[in-house]
Amino acid sequence: MIDESPAPSGSPRRRVQLFATCLAESFYPDVLRDTVAVLEHLGATVGFPGGQTCCGQPLFNSGFQSDARSVARGFLAAFRDHEGDIVSPSGSCVDMVRHHFADLFPEGDPDHALALETAGRTYELTEYLVRVLEVTDVGARFPHKVTYHASCHMLRGLGLRDEAKQLLGEVQDIELVPLEEEESCCGFGGAFSVIYPDVSRAMMESKVRAIVASGAEAVVACDAGCLMNIAGGLRKAGASARPVHLVEILASGRSQR
Repeated sequence: MIDESPAPSGSPRRRVQLFATCLAESFYPDVLRDTVAVLEHLGATVGFPGGQTCCGQPLFNSGFQSDARSVARGFLAAFRDHEGDIVSPSGSCVDMVRHHFADLFPEGDPDHALALETAGRTYELTEYLVRVLEVTDVGARFPHKVTYHASCHMLRGLGLRDEAKQLLGEVQDIELVPLEEEESCCGFGGAFSVIYPDVSRAMMESKVRAIVASGAEAVVACDAGCLMNIAGGLRKAGASARPVHLVEILASGRSQR
């Protein structure tokens, strides 16, 4: 975990609400703790709306818009009375809120304005650090050889191509090596991996081969779905590389720079 050293001088003091996401809450709670630790280290005051629910993405992607709208209304209600930016360590979930809530709550819907307002203050973690807080060096240290997998929703949905690598580039003692076809999908895609298992498996195996060929000790990603899928592929292949969420690296080995 990150240490309790003071926030860097000049860091903006902001109110942040943590958007936990279903997969992170259920399978990667350390990612959530590390997200809070990094944000607090950078001077943010972090809250957690206890009534938050799924954003509705699984239902939306499967074509159940009415059910997705019902779930998303719960999400909107949970964050309605909590001021500040909404930040999540998941490009997939942020993409849903930012770009698809407008589809679920079009003009004329009683929650249209609230959906647009909520979407406008929701950020993926690396986007928030680099573009909003304008920070790339959080003082982390990670003396390992790593490679980076660009998740589809971060890259194609949110247009975040360089932010994660900018943050990794400032980590002390890290060795960042290129990943062949870095921007290729890992094959998860939520329901895609269930509906098209053979295609999904082939994509995942290709990604695993590239990770192994990189010689990295760890593969870094910013979405829990990708981490889960890649973890299964690496385990099946008997590979030694381990999947790591970016924020776990940002919260590690506080340096004295």
